Amino acid sequence: MAVLCVILVGSGSSGGPDSGRPVEPARDVVANRVMTWNLCNPCKESNVHRAAEIASFAPQVLGVQEACVRDVEAIRDHLENIHGLVYHVEYGMVLEKRSRCGGTPWNPGAFGQAVLSAAPMTDHVSEEYPEGGSEDRGYMAVTTEIGGQDVRVFNTHLAQRRQESVRAAQAAVLATEVARHERAVVLGDFNAVPDAPELSRLWALAVDTDPRCHPTRTAAGTCGVTTDWQSKFDYVFLRGIAPGEHRVHPSRYSDHHQLYADLDLA
Repeated sequence: MAVLCVILVGSGSSGGPDSGRPVEPARDVVANRVMTWNLCNPCKESNVHRAAEIASFAPQVLGVQEACVRDVEAIRDHLENIHGLVYHVEYGMVLEKRSRCGGTPWNPGAFGQAVLSAAPMTDHVSEEYPEGGSEDRGYMAVTTEIGGQDVRVFNTHLAQRRQESVRAAQAAVLATEVARHERAVVLGDFNAVPDAPELSRLWALAVDTDPRCHPTRTAAGTCGVTTDWQSKFDYVFLRGIAPGEHRVHPSRYSDHHQLYADLDLA
């Protein structure tokens, strides 16, 4: 790995089509930027490439879904060793699943969500939803710094498609917890389009970071898609925080796009 790092940093070039983004000099994170990304699992993508994609946006806070602990650890190390970006990590694991994360039958890899933050995190909570559908799911929450202010950050992955009633129950649990905080950021893959009834409780509490996106306006095409199958499933919901710049970036390393937003915490 040390040799690989020397080659990547020393070359300063983008290489061939499979080499990922050009490596940039070490830099700071963007202090008011948050990002969500479903990593795609099992997809067997290179964590070097995943880290390079994250580094190109350098969020202060990143929520990832479909994440194996070992992949997150590797991504964190690549972000620091190759790109000079240092992150703390907290996990919201609800599964031990060998089919997704490897390991042995008696010690399978851990699978779920994670939050990476450039600032330390406190008050970490990881909860499994009472009803998970075809695969157990949950949410996690931490308090960390965004734009110089403490913010409660949630990260979740709701039940898979065609499980509307399960997602509705999960979203209700999540909304109850989000409502306890005057200021919160809710990241994740909700597996539901904006006008899906199961998201109504969250829309009542928060706004999408994309100011054009509302639950009643999807027919007009104002909510940008976040998946390869042209649906908006990924969100950055804001409660008590104003949205700023919003971007969706398709990635060759996942079937979900990277979604990031710069927040106005004034």
